[in-house]
Amino acid sequence: MMRRWSLWIGVTVLFVGSAPALSAEVSVVDLVEQGARYGGTEVTVVGELIGDYGSRTDGFTWTQLNGDSYVASPILDGGELTGSTAGIGIRLPSRIVESLAPPGKYSIVGPIVEITGMWKYHDPQRLGETYLEVTRLVVVERGRELSVQPNWLMYMVGTAMLVAAASLLWSYRKRQAALG
Repeated sequence: MMRRWSLWIGVTVLFVGSAPALSAEVSVVDLVEQGARYGGTEVTVVGELIGDYGSRTDGFTWTQLNGDSYVASPILDGGELTGSTAGIGIRLPSRIVESLAPPGKYSIVGPIVEITGMWKYHDPQRLGETYLEVTRLVVVERGRELSVQPNWLMYMVGTAMLVAAASLLWSYRKRQAALG
């Protein structure tokens, strides 16, 4: 009986010891608005990687993590305008970036990721930079390209304006030639 009890405790300690440390689950908006509150804390955030992957010679890459309404519902995908974007800088090991889809841009949804790391608020080692030092990254949704359709109404309006400008110019030059 004692032996089973010891085995059970040993297995429990093994699983608890191997579980990731508990971190505060926060939104990007919380980190932007209340950055000082989370300074030096391990946090977990979900968002879209956007912009570019700025690889450095120190083996780390910098990029942007957006966590606003456009992550779930991009405008080009039928989403509504809901206000400004919200993003934070992140620093992660460059080897992680090699397996990621390209970051989001106008017509690309970047990888949606769950990131755990240390929130560095006004980090004195980085001249006061505020960012998330990534220790764990899980891809929730792989990036994808969005379909960009031409806005034919704008093309027609633009063409009509060019025709109007050309006819005005032709009329002006014809009048100038007649005058002399």
